[in-house]
This record gives sequence, C-alpha cells and structure tokens, in this order.
Amino acid sequence: MRSYSLADFDAVLAIGRKGSFRAAALDLGVSTTALSNTIARLESQLGVRLFNRTTRSVALTEAGRRFIAQLSPALGDIHQALDAVRAQQDTPAGTLRINTFATAGREILAPLVLECLRRFPQVRIDLVTEGNLVDIVADGFDFGIRSRNLVPSDMIAIPLGPVRQHVVVATPAYLAGRELPRVPADLLGLTCIRTRLPNGALLRWQFEAEGQPLQVDVDGPLTLDEASLARIAVLASIGIGHFMESDVREDIAAGKLVRLLEDWTPPLSPLCLYYPSRRNPPAAFRVFVDLARELARGGSV
Repeated sequence: MRSYSLADFDAVLAIGRKGSFRAAALDLGVSTTALSNTIARLESQLGVRLFNRTTRSVALTEAGRRFIAQLSPALGDIHQALDAVRAQQDTPAGTLRINTFATAGREILAPLVLECLRRFPQVRIDLVTEGNLVDIVADGFDFGIRSRNLVPSDMIAIPLGPVRQHVVVATPAYLAGRELPRVPADLLGLTCIRTRLPNGALLRWQFEAEGQPLQVDVDGPLTLDEASLARIAVLASIGIGHFMESDVREDIAAGKLVRLLEDWTPPLSPLCLYYPSRRNPPAAFRVFVDLARELARGGSV
C-alpha cells in the first residue's frame, strides 16, 4: 500500500521554491542526503520524475510543475487546518522559525528568544541570521526581525525597542599619541577596520551633518564581514571600528573602547518583529507575539 506524508509534500514545495536541494534541506532542517532520499522514494511511489537533477542544478519537470500547482493550495488548506487545531492548545508547543540579521539576532536573543524558551519549555525556535532581506512567507518563516524601514508594508510589525545607533570606537592604546578625529573626514588619515556587506560591496561608514547623510570610504589593512571579528581586531588596537552600539556597549562602559565622533552618528530605525496576518495562529505563535508586545511596552530589548 502506498503511503505519503505531509513532510514529503512539504519537501517537494521547498525544493520547488528554493530551486536547490541544499537550500531546501537547510530550510527544512534536514540533511541534503535525507531530502534526496525522500524525493527519490516519493518519485518511485508516484511512478514519475518530479525534478531533473544534475550536479549543478535542479529544475522541475512538467509533471513536477503540474504537481506543485495543484498541491500548493491544498497543502496550504491542510496547514491552515492544523493551525486551527494548534490554536486550541492549552500549552504552547511546536517550532517557530525566525529570520533576521546577525546584529539584530544578538540584540533580541536574550530578551525575546531565550525568555520565550524559559517561559514555554515546549516551544522550539529556529533562528536564522543572514545579511540578505528575504521573503519570510515564501521562505517558510513565521517571523522576521529587521529595521522598521525594511519591513514590507503588508506585514504586521511590532517595534522591539528604542532608536538604535552606530558608533565609531577605538582602544585607548590605539588613540595614544594620535589626534582624535573631530569630523568624519579625519578618518581618512587613520587606520580603520573595513566591513564587507553580504552583496560583496564595502560598507561606507554612515554619518550625519545638519540632518544630511554623509558617507565615508575608510581605509585600512583589514577587511572583515562579521562584527564579532571586527570587534576582536579593534580590541587588539589594530584600528578604528564601526559597529552597532549594542555590539560594543559593554566594552565602552568598561573603558576598553573609546567612542569617537559621537555627534556625527545618526539615529537608526528601531528593530521590528514582523509577520503576516494569520487567521488561526498556533498557541506558540501567539505567545511569542505577546512577549514581543511586552518588550515593546518596556521600551528596550
């Protein structure tokens, strides 16, 4: 007797959406080998090939395209029915998938994610950090966390804290014997730790003068793509760094780093938790939203 599982069909949709077994496997939280075996078994049971696979690409067959076109709305109805049942749970349980970027992940980890796990031990959270902005619905996430100006207009958004700010910092040892920069252009004569963005471009340090944005292309011997690595380099007195204030707040308070050009760093949009409207959200989804609103009322993350 042939048997199919909901996970089998979710796997087909994930591969069709991502166009890659590897990306779909990451999305589903399984190994690429396990996902490949699932599809091979399903194709064998159906007696038809759903994907044309080569070492470099994956493409839907005509049968696969028709299958997904009919499967997708039906599977959506099934998941809505499951959500309706889960909404009646007395105890929040299940997995919540959240997409954000690394700096925001560090900011919300303790007050939101870890607090949720402490209060609701049967809830699981899959937190994915990446630099690129993604479609959380298309990529199978329950929530996104981004700066307010990056939240899509059709999403419900909850501000998670106050206005945020970039800081420019260096160690007292690096600054010893050097003239402190008084305007952003002074950085051009100093050693800076450069940052590479997810798209490969170098970050231009952002400042503001009399309400007008100002950008500086700094120079230095070291280019990194992760704030935690840049912090290590700056603490080692290699040069001046540009960070989110939350990433080096404790270092500034402890006197390990000195803040520079403070009057030139503009405020940034606050972080927001955002999500699409759902008719029957599961209990885990509801309590996470409630916790985010609680944080919003407290005014900090």
